[in-house]
Amino acid sequence: MGIVAGLDSSPDFTRIVVCDTDTGAVLRQGYAPHPVETTEGGGRPSDVDPQAWLLSLGEAAGGGLLEGVQAIGVSAQQNALVPLDTQGNTVRPAMVGGDKRAQVAAADLVDALGGREAWAQAVGHVPQAAQPVTKLRWLNKTEPDAALRTAVLLQAHDWLVWQLLGRPMRRTTDRGGASGTGYWSAATGGYRPDLVELALGHQATLPDVLGPSEAAGTTPEGLLISAGTGETMAAAFGLGIGLGDAVVSLGASGSVMAVHPEALVDASGMITSLADATGMHLPVVTTLNAVRTLRGAVELLGLPDLESLSELAMKSTPGSHGLVLLPYLEGERTPNLPHTAGTLAGLRRESMRPEHLARAAFEGMLCGLADALDVLRGRGVDVRRVFLLGAAAELPAVQAAAPALFGAQVVVPQPADYAALGAARQAAWALGVSQGTLDPQLPPVWQGAIAQILEPGEELAVGQAVRQQYVSVREQTHPGAFRS
Repeated sequence: MGIVAGLDSSPDFTRIVVCDTDTGAVLRQGYAPHPVETTEGGGRPSDVDPQAWLLSLGEAAGGGLLEGVQAIGVSAQQNALVPLDTQGNTVRPAMVGGDKRAQVAAADLVDALGGREAWAQAVGHVPQAAQPVTKLRWLNKTEPDAALRTAVLLQAHDWLVWQLLGRPMRRTTDRGGASGTGYWSAATGGYRPDLVELALGHQATLPDVLGPSEAAGTTPEGLLISAGTGETMAAAFGLGIGLGDAVVSLGASGSVMAVHPEALVDASGMITSLADATGMHLPVVTTLNAVRTLRGAVELLGLPDLESLSELAMKSTPGSHGLVLLPYLEGERTPNLPHTAGTLAGLRRESMRPEHLARAAFEGMLCGLADALDVLRGRGVDVRRVFLLGAAAELPAVQAAAPALFGAQVVVPQPADYAALGAARQAAWALGVSQGTLDPQLPPVWQGAIAQILEPGEELAVGQAVRQQYVSVREQTHPGAFRS
């Protein structure tokens, strides 16, 4: 039996799991928050000293947590940019993954290359505010001195791997992390240095892209460090999803991703074509409105929490007595309607009851995510099983409606540290390959996630009728929205 560790450095904390290499069973766990840092308004800062990530890692690994560990995998927040100078020192604090300062820079980049389709063809997606390529454009325009001194570009997991290895001359990344930068193409497997120059104003050194089972190196103490990857790819690997599987994540906004054998090019910009941690691809479609739709309904109805909203919604029936909520409360990305607002349709005297509005909020959110699933299905992505993630996945109103509205079996995994587990599984793979016990093309088979299985069953026809009611209102309100 071997022992490996997976660490996940999220925006707020570091979590470490120590696992058995053969089964994936968790043997020990560690946790530490990142040093507290907030803005004047109490939110997260957009700039963070990456040393904070190392301090948190050291605290999480304290007390002999890593004793006997043979290999470590690293997962970290995606899109965090760490610009280094020629000596390997940070030029400025890291720009975190969720930084949205670069929205204007994103539009500038789209125009500079000749439009959305040009970007989709080049790297598989259209620049968004959070992406490293857009951060580089912002840096170039806003902090030109820092941009001039930037010589090396790393993301959070790249920087952590490099630090664990003792800052070697060679710097590495993986396909998953590289595919979200905006200057590496999952379709070609190559960088576009011209896009770095377009954004930053000059060339910079980019990390070598490792294969899924390759090791980044070995520490002086002999500890193997695997390639590492972004949180999304690590979580997918930790869940064990494969062809035919999709993952729907319920946060304030929503995302839908699925495993696919090839990269997708989508000129509309609705699909972000990422690579996964296994050699496959992870096309992702994002909606701006998921749980924020439910929270809006909670406030409107004067309820204390989401659980109360769910309980109220269960007193209604499928179709919400004809009420349809288009949940475009923050505008929408899928479909691309950035300046629109939400719509409540079907108001009749008999439908104007709190329980019907509560049900309409759940159905509207899920129908919006079903639209995102259909974007993938329309491009030939096979979706037979949907993994539903997020705290809202546990709500009875979500579980009652999701299988029929998605038209697929729904799996609600037990809450776990799937990103850290995915990082540990990657470490086990790299370790097995280095020892000659695992195939470089076949990751270790670990125990699947403990989950609740929900089937659409006899409700499928009812669900599809509800979905058609939603689509009819959407087409009346925003005709041709998905043909843009």
